[in-house]
Amino acid sequence: MRNLRIAFPDMPQAEREALALAQWEQTGRAFAETAVMDILVKQGRIEVVGMERLHAIRDSGKPVVFAGGHFANIETLAATITGSGVPCQITYRAANNPYVDAQIIAARARYGVKLFAPKGGDGARELLAGMARGESVALMNDQKFSEGPEVSFFGQPVNAAPGPSRLALRFGTVLQPMSVVRLPGVRFRLTVYEPIELEQTGDRQADIARGVQAITSFIEERVRESPADWFWVHRRWPDRVYAALESLA
Repeated sequence: MRNLRIAFPDMPQAEREALALAQWEQTGRAFAETAVMDILVKQGRIEVVGMERLHAIRDSGKPVVFAGGHFANIETLAATITGSGVPCQITYRAANNPYVDAQIIAARARYGVKLFAPKGGDGARELLAGMARGESVALMNDQKFSEGPEVSFFGQPVNAAPGPSRLALRFGTVLQPMSVVRLPGVRFRLTVYEPIELEQTGDRQADIARGVQAITSFIEERVRESPADWFWVHRRWPDRVYAALESLA
């Protein structure tokens, strides 16, 4: 509810409460769907807008950096990328419980997704080696990252991970944004958007910061389009933004 107050300060309280409940329903559905995502894929429940862009990436043999956020059911993104024939390292944060993590890996493997959980320097080197081989990488870029550049999100400062922009700049490639919305009847519409071209000015840190802002602005646009689809429950803004919010209560 605090996140909703920050993002939508003029929204009536009753509307924010309804939106919070709608988001929790989304989260519950996503947990249930993940176990049977291979069946949903086979049943053709994912409508893709912009599939030609994925095929162009596949045919080019050159890697891109897929970037997106936690909308509707993020498993549809991984399933669509791998299903299109794009070789891609699907990164994720390993579950703390190793038995749960093993189940997650097995469920995703059923629809062709091979997961990669980078940790420390070795993980970063593996990502770089994969991209050097022509493999793309997929990263979520909508969660708090305390050491990242400070950019604007819903008019408030946030820190966001610089990794996707760093990789794109290093390999001279694009950020390829993707997102998904939920449709009625356990169906989804996934959109592959226009790629984000990153400028290389010689000021690497400024170039990275512009890339981080570009993908953060993309996430904000998607949230505004379909707020119930976004995963609102994580602590997205820094402490000072929440403190300022409480001072207004």
